[in-house]
Amino acid sequence: MRPDAAPAIRLEDYTPSPYRIDRVHLTVKLAPTATSVEAKLWVRAADHTTAGTPLVLDGDALTLTGLELNGLPLLQNAFMATPARLDIKDPPSGPFTLKITTQLDPENNTALMGLYRSSGTYCTQCEAEGFRRITYFLDRPDVLSVYTTRIEARASEAPVLLSNGNLLDHGKIAGTDRHFAVWHDPHPKPSYLFALVAGDLARVTDSFTTMSGRPVALNIYVEHGREGLCDWAMDSLKRSMRWDETVFGREYDLEVFNIVAVSDFNMGAMENKGLNIFNDKYILADPETATDQDYANIEAVIAHEYFHNWTGNRITCRDWFQLCLKEGLTVFRDQEFSGDMRSRAVKRISDVRLLKTHQFPEDAGPLAHPVRPRKYKEINNFYTATVYEKGAEIVRMLKTWLGDGAFRDGMNLYFRRHDGEATTIEAFIACFQEASGKDLTQFFRWYEQAGTPKVTVRSAYDRKAMTLTLHLNQTIPPLPGQPSAQPAVIPLRFALLDERGQEVIPARIDGAEVRGDVLTLDRARQTVTFHGIDRPVLPSLGRGFSAPVQLELDQNTQDFLFLASHDADPFNRWQSLQTLSTRELIRLTGHIRAGEPAEPDRDLVQAFGGVLGDDALEPAFRALALTLPTELDIARELGQSVDPDAIHAAQRLLLKAIATAHSTAFETAAASPVPGPYSPDAKAAGQRALVNKALGYLALTGGEETARLIARRFEQADNMTDRIAALTLLVHHDLADAPKALDAFRKRHAGSPLAMDKWFQVQATAPSGATLARLRALTRDPLYDASNPNRIRALVQSFAMGNPTQFARKDGAGFAFVADSALAIDGRNPQVASMLLTSFRSWRSLETARAKAAESILKRVFETGNLSRDSADIVERCLQ
Repeated sequence: MRPDAAPAIRLEDYTPSPYRIDRVHLTVKLAPTATSVEAKLWVRAADHTTAGTPLVLDGDALTLTGLELNGLPLLQNAFMATPARLDIKDPPSGPFTLKITTQLDPENNTALMGLYRSSGTYCTQCEAEGFRRITYFLDRPDVLSVYTTRIEARASEAPVLLSNGNLLDHGKIAGTDRHFAVWHDPHPKPSYLFALVAGDLARVTDSFTTMSGRPVALNIYVEHGREGLCDWAMDSLKRSMRWDETVFGREYDLEVFNIVAVSDFNMGAMENKGLNIFNDKYILADPETATDQDYANIEAVIAHEYFHNWTGNRITCRDWFQLCLKEGLTVFRDQEFSGDMRSRAVKRISDVRLLKTHQFPEDAGPLAHPVRPRKYKEINNFYTATVYEKGAEIVRMLKTWLGDGAFRDGMNLYFRRHDGEATTIEAFIACFQEASGKDLTQFFRWYEQAGTPKVTVRSAYDRKAMTLTLHLNQTIPPLPGQPSAQPAVIPLRFALLDERGQEVIPARIDGAEVRGDVLTLDRARQTVTFHGIDRPVLPSLGRGFSAPVQLELDQNTQDFLFLASHDADPFNRWQSLQTLSTRELIRLTGHIRAGEPAEPDRDLVQAFGGVLGDDALEPAFRALALTLPTELDIARELGQSVDPDAIHAAQRLLLKAIATAHSTAFETAAASPVPGPYSPDAKAAGQRALVNKALGYLALTGGEETARLIARRFEQADNMTDRIAALTLLVHHDLADAPKALDAFRKRHAGSPLAMDKWFQVQATAPSGATLARLRALTRDPLYDASNPNRIRALVQSFAMGNPTQFARKDGAGFAFVADSALAIDGRNPQVASMLLTSFRSWRSLETARAKAAESILKRVFETGNLSRDSADIVERCLQ
């Protein structure tokens, strides 16, 4: 399909559904290539529907085998059926039943949308528009129905039969080798939340008692032999349930909560009501196969999907333009949960790093869109960092600006008013406006405008008048095809620090609304004056990253060094070092491109030593503070004529200078053991992070002794965190023991797909000219499964998104490898293919030779003529 063939769907064209489907009874008779689905629908016209309005149901690659209206076969001239839709030409004026029978081929459903079969297990994925691949339906989020699902299957093939809600009945089917289970979900839900799983699975059980005293059975289903890998996931689930009761007052509402882990899954996880389906990488963990980051991710994703029970399921989206209503809000909730479970400062920094690495480039390129987009061609392509991460930042800003009390009141009102509804962002914001008494009209612009605001700050201190004046400007760079942005409401958390790092409290503040330590910037140009400042002070602005903006401050190197060592706000301590490092890396990159000698700034190098040696700082924070901005961060800051090789060389130059200047301290840190047996808790994980960060710096100093130390660390590691850290250093620094270590890792972990994903990823991200040839060879490796999304992400996506020097090679070979991989996958799994193609989003910012190579590859993909709608949409937008 040519990219321009798909019409855009627009927010302003939304109209309510002319029909409602109050109840759905599904009978699913499972067979690998010939599954029968009988859907009985209780249908009625909506109040606004005029008599004779046709009933048009969505389909996707469906085969219709039966159709009855009110119990009688429908005459051929009364309907029209194609694989993509079913039209009932003249439905009855009163309520009626419609029974639709379709036949599916789960075994050959490689798109992994709708009902598919993988490794012998039947599984569904219906968000966003997968239910229409199961039966004809009003497959839109504003049609809420009560589902009863009967599943039938051969008992030997699928002894476990699961669907949404509570189990009503189960047993053998007389005279056959088949059995059945009937599930009923009493809560009306949209079709995208329907789920079914059937297979031969092991079960891990536990229980939870809600705050009102109701018992809930908890089950995690996994492949046999993996039961011992579910302990952390179950513990995370129970902590999530208790936290949501305590912090948001939300209690679980069914008799059972089921989780299923599968290996072939396009997404991370899915919040289907009462039956969450997970990519197994976010369930399975033990020290042998999972890193500290894996444990943290499992904790966060378990929480995220559970929290959707209220922010997504009980209250859902009216239409897909409101996607951030459930996703941005729920990401905020899972971030808060992780902050309470772990180090809040470290969690906040980690979230901001993710935002800046993925969402800021999205906001600045051809794939930019508002948090609530106004149009789309393929909704699957809008599960983006903008919707999720920036959407979460907007909710966080709302809490910062209104205060904790008003925010909680607004959330409580939202839950009371909209429970059981499919609603909008306007309705969400209206709850906070009512609860707080503030006009949130201007704040709403955050949902409507694409682009990252830039806030420029110029300061002036008047000793005689005892005033500090800040001149603030906010701008949003214009984006092609987007209207000019209007000033947003930007809450800036602040403090004024004197020469000892003590906070100075102003007597009065003019020029901005101020609540506590938050001042509000809401105009394009704004002057804020702090009165009663009797000594020079240094502003600490945007504390805790209180708004998703780029701050440009008139502070010099010494100012940032002071903040890096004295600011009581951990985020701004980290950010000050990041700002200095970014400026220095840009300077070094310029010298390298010009062929000029360059030496890293000594004061900055010493500042990193100060962080390393400050035992008052928690180890996890020190590990983050010792991490330089990524090469992609520097490319984003440069914005044009980007040379990835020069950026890489500049980063290595600065890293090596830090390593050399503080080699003794790094040796001491690297030799510090983490006491006791392995634990994934935050404290132990932070200690390991600092040890491995120190080892990474030592790797830059060269020398045979360092190489031997890293090799010994690999051989002696008793957990995956340390083992994969050492393997990465061996491979990325091309040390002599790298081939031996890769072979040893493979032999040890060949039976663990999740561990082998790490093996592929380490090789895909090696910044070596030999990497591309190695990747081509790895695609022919018996362990490379080109149909498994996790394996594709580990090899191809990791290369495209995490290896800028090799992806953006001047000869275009890196671009070609990714594009050809996407084309090979597109016919089988469009979602994964389009995900790979998003890696081209920043091609216009590259220097001329690389940009031309990328454009040529994109045009070749464009001209193939048979792209999926998902991939066509991405390519078209990248070429605009």
